[in-house]
Amino acid sequence: MKKVTFIVHAAVIAALYVVLTLIANALGLANYAIQVRFSEALTILPLFTPAAIPGLFIGCILSNFITGCLLWDIFWGSIATLLGALGTYALRNHKKWMAPLPPILANTIIVPFVLSYVYQFEGSIPYFCVTVGIGEIISCGILGSLLYNTLKKYQKYLFPR
Repeated sequence: MKKVTFIVHAAVIAALYVVLTLIANALGLANYAIQVRFSEALTILPLFTPAAIPGLFIGCILSNFITGCLLWDIFWGSIATLLGALGTYALRNHKKWMAPLPPILANTIIVPFVLSYVYQFEGSIPYFCVTVGIGEIISCGILGSLLYNTLKKYQKYLFPR
């Protein structure tokens, strides 16, 4: 039963990630130099369940593919989300207030290189670090923290141990 629950949680998280990315994409917020992916708020979920790690990774791969990202973006963008999820999971028993930091850092470091070298957008790496960082602070830091505070109230129902 635990294995089934794990798979269901991962699948639901992946699906939510895709849907939220598609909404942000429709609003012009999911790609380019300034990115506010609502789906990145879900990177807080490894605090509640380890199933969020593969769920976020697969959701990012799928959403990047569906939104027409290039192969290297699909790969490196998904790796950034995976590293962020692993970092958040590592903080689950300590300093939960720092949980948004790993995905913010992973994306702020990796995605600017994708924008510069894969898409060859005009602008410098430091500029992209700032723009991506701001988007990640909004998505992971602000929206993710709001999501955490909401889900914490229902944790025992949504993520039974």
